Amino acid sequence: MATTISKQRVLNLLLNRGDRAGDREPEPRPVLEQFVYALCRENATAEQADQAYHNLSSQFFDWNEVRVSSQREIEDALEGLSEPEMRAQRLVSFLQEVFETTFSFDLDKLQKSGLKVAAKQLSRYEASNDYVGAWVIQRSLGGHAIPLDAPTLRCARRLGLLEPGQEGLEAARASLEHLVAKSKGAHFTDVISSMAEDHCWETGPNCPDCPLCGECGTAQEVGVEQVAGARATRAKAR
Repeated sequence: MATTISKQRVLNLLLNRGDRAGDREPEPRPVLEQFVYALCRENATAEQADQAYHNLSSQFFDWNEVRVSSQREIEDALEGLSEPEMRAQRLVSFLQEVFETTFSFDLDKLQKSGLKVAAKQLSRYEASNDYVGAWVIQRSLGGHAIPLDAPTLRCARRLGLLEPGQEGLEAARASLEHLVAKSKGAHFTDVISSMAEDHCWETGPNCPDCPLCGECGTAQEVGVEQVAGARATRAKAR
């Protein structure tokens, strides 16, 4: 079990990574737009989400046109993202719910509702989930929340920032929110996503090139397996 000190050491190394993720400034967006972006960002790279969001913003006149457009048109705009059909359905469902309840596409009043009330309201949308809610809270509502998708969880577990048996999403998020300072929340989200994209792949992770391989138990295990495999290959060649 990793100690708090070792977790903090790994976290500091992660946050101080000198790569493209460290230079990425969170883009301010209104609440509704941040919700839409989160639908694109979950289980996707920042570049993929940026492109999909740009497509939605540039190929449609406004959010109402997105709401009334065909499923195929929206899926085409989300090209490059995994499960575009499911994302398109969630996007239309969300815009439809907002329109039916507010007759507009403006949710910025949530910024004045208080964090608990706003979070509860966000969770009521059918298209919402833990990731989307946490993303909007972190990026638009000024709260401390760490959005967790599959790449983030995978990387956090392998680095030892989460305990091996800590499977529950709510418990995992609470643990990371306790470990990561609020002021570092957005940077943590971006940099660990970048780490998952560049090195911490689900299968065949690129551990040898990972800047945190010396602190990662998974990387050390992979290294041992690679050495053992190389030795076995040489032995068979003889």
